[in-house]
Amino acid sequence: MSKRIVVLISGSGSNLQAIMDAVDAGQISGQIEAVLSNKADAYGLERARRSDIPALVLNHKDFESRELFDLAMIEKIDQYKPDLIVLAGFMRILSAHFVRHYRGRMINIHPSLLPKYKGLHTHQRAIDAGDLEHGCTVHFVTEELDGGPLAVQGKVSIDPDDSAESLQGKIHKIEHKIYPLAVEWICSERLKWTPDGIILDNKPLALQGYQFHQE
Repeated sequence: MSKRIVVLISGSGSNLQAIMDAVDAGQISGQIEAVLSNKADAYGLERARRSDIPALVLNHKDFESRELFDLAMIEKIDQYKPDLIVLAGFMRILSAHFVRHYRGRMINIHPSLLPKYKGLHTHQRAIDAGDLEHGCTVHFVTEELDGGPLAVQGKVSIDPDDSAESLQGKIHKIEHKIYPLAVEWICSERLKWTPDGIILDNKPLALQGYQFHQE
């Protein structure tokens, strides 16, 4: 049975596009029911409109508190009866109530090899630390920022001449592979968050999640 997906964005929506492309190619057993942004000028909304996906705008500045904004988001999102919430560059810290409401069915992608470098400026922090590799992680969302159980990780090498910008370009390419992969695994019920941890094909994953390797 096809799963129902709602995607939350704040910007250009390149990961949204990667997931949309995978859906169109029949690689994901689900459909994107709506795309919601807290910014009316987010280019990802235009991507949604072009594919006849409902594009919703809810400006966080119109609300007196984070909690009220999140309650309004829940009201909009739940109209679509989602099985999965995908955060694709949604640049808002979510309230505990929002996270609990979608616990176990909301994922995020973070541009680092978690648990390293939670938060912002991950590419420069990896370079400054002298790391030889960097990457991105798909994880389930909990109340702890970038702290939920890890599902899938993809790695790139850090070359001596890499800048934060060049490293970001490498990471985006990996993100566009592992995010649709994680979405498909969840939609096909191969990947689950259980009381015993993250399960893939009925086998427990390591704490670092599934390690994606380029073919």
